[in-house]
Amino acid sequence: AHYLKKPGHGRGLLLGGVPGAPPGHVLIIGSGNVGANAVRVAVGLGARVTVASIAADQLRDLDREYHGRVETILSSPKTIADRIRTADLVIGAVLVEGERAPVVVTREMVRSMPQGSVIVDVAVDQGGCIETTRPTDHVTPTYMDEGVIHYAVPNMPGAVPRTSSRVLSGLTVSYALAMANLGVEDA
Repeated sequence: AHYLKKPGHGRGLLLGGVPGAPPGHVLIIGSGNVGANAVRVAVGLGARVTVASIAADQLRDLDREYHGRVETILSSPKTIADRIRTADLVIGAVLVEGERAPVVVTREMVRSMPQGSVIVDVAVDQGGCIETTRPTDHVTPTYMDEGVIHYAVPNMPGAVPRTSSRVLSGLTVSYALAMANLGVEDA
């Protein structure tokens, strides 16, 4: 949302809108952990939210959780191309375990986005799911391509090391206890 502000070369809008101004449109591609959390944040900000995924069961869960407040669509090149044209913020949250992320947003799709909109490619650690993605860093996290601001920092949690270390430590302890109690295969 920060990069949508005019001083950051964004469109100059609030995702949640205000009385008399409509909310921004967030397109989230992927419905796993990252995508579901992105939905939670975008809904919390008051944005108009669309989530595209190939996982129909996860889309049903999101539809139930948000009582139809979130548009859920099966992901395909056509459905992404149709929705991306009105997106102020696109979050690429595509993950295929152990493989390079598939490119699901082409340069042509990026070109069709409103000027000054923002892409956050969370899949950058696996090569990125947006054709125009190139890895950046925490010092210079954004660049402009096709008139769209791109944020593509590998290891995004590294920007908040105190918090991410605590979370990782907690998960590591839980996993170690599960391995001790259940064995490696069942943990």
